[in-house]
Amino acid sequence: MTVDGKNTAELAAQRRHRRYAAERRFKMYGIISVLVAIAALCLLLGSMLAQGLPAFSQAYLTLSVEVPTEDFRVDGKVDRRAIGDANFNAYIRQSLRAKFPEVRSRRDRRSLYKLISSGAAFELQHLVTQDLSLVGKTFSLEIAASDDVDQYLKKNIVADNQGRISVKQAGWIDKLVAEGTIGQNFNFRFFTNGDSREPELAGIWGAVMGSLLTMFVTLALSFPLGVAAAVYLEEFAPKNKWTDLIEVNINNLAAVPSIVFGLLGLAVFLSFFGMPRSAPLVGGIVLALMTLPTVIIAGRAALGAVPPSIREAAAGIGASPMQVVLHHVLPLAFPGILTGTIIGAARALGETAPLLMIGMVAFIVDIPTGITDSATVLPVQIFLWADSPERAFVERTAAATLVLLTFLIVMNLAAVLLRKKFERRW
Repeated sequence: MTVDGKNTAELAAQRRHRRYAAERRFKMYGIISVLVAIAALCLLLGSMLAQGLPAFSQAYLTLSVEVPTEDFRVDGKVDRRAIGDANFNAYIRQSLRAKFPEVRSRRDRRSLYKLISSGAAFELQHLVTQDLSLVGKTFSLEIAASDDVDQYLKKNIVADNQGRISVKQAGWIDKLVAEGTIGQNFNFRFFTNGDSREPELAGIWGAVMGSLLTMFVTLALSFPLGVAAAVYLEEFAPKNKWTDLIEVNINNLAAVPSIVFGLLGLAVFLSFFGMPRSAPLVGGIVLALMTLPTVIIAGRAALGAVPPSIREAAAGIGASPMQVVLHHVLPLAFPGILTGTIIGAARALGETAPLLMIGMVAFIVDIPTGITDSATVLPVQIFLWADSPERAFVERTAAATLVLLTFLIVMNLAAVLLRKKFERRW
């Protein structure tokens, strides 16, 4: 048989060739899309690593500091009560002046003092408070250099009499480097300090504690409520228009923008109930409301995946409906429920918009110890640092983002591993 001078075999071969060519093009487009996504991800991570890794090192000065005994005498003997009146800043400045005896004018001395962090005096005070035997001794003290010195040593700024580091200050820094008095060490303060206006003193520990307390409240509310709602809707609720309406609303709530939950928290929990502003308690409740639909949907999917034969076998040996669910269905569905909960918690951990609405954008220096203390969270801390004008905060913003990404990767990896470990295939 022929069509337009071509037999059917030739036409079929041509159509098959076009289909195969279209399939190859489709595969090629897919591979190109994946490669572009991987390249964009590598570019993003590479940019954050390049900017964030320098924040894990900090410039420190090693000075020989003398704490005179006479400033701590009360009734003729050294007393801890005198610590609050002692001028620790003067002790450090005197040690720094000893390094540069040629610096005599008041203006040059002010420039010299700018080489050290404004928090150096508090570090010395804390050290003497912990060990009063240091009074009357001369000892070596490692203190943080100012953020400008740190950025100069990292080649991010240059010496310029119109800039942050003058030519004269650069000469002093180079002399200290040559002596080995100043150098780069691992920045432990970044992981142990709270927030600060000074970049060299700023750390993420306060934000990390705020995130942990907030996530504790979130999981304490969303997990039991979400599992209970999923069990009821999947196992006990009658199938009628009301349960259909509830299911539709749960699915819609999972797609609601997170800032809407922040507005809800602002209007209800803060304005109506008068709960504490900028507290992990309120932040946890808001994030629990946001996470709840995800937990319910994942829980229902996990419960629905359990074969009906499990229920029938348990009922056949005399188990009540509640025993069937609690003793047989729920344990088998638990890996899927746990996976959904971890994924929901990971989403909540990275949220910023709802927490901004309830005031967790405040500048918090102290480390929170309870769910009612004023606190911030890691994403909000990143937001605050990104808005700071100092060059050193650019590094800390990227470094805090790397820490947050590490938490998120660990949580998602935990979800995958737990599901793989406990999952049962039917």
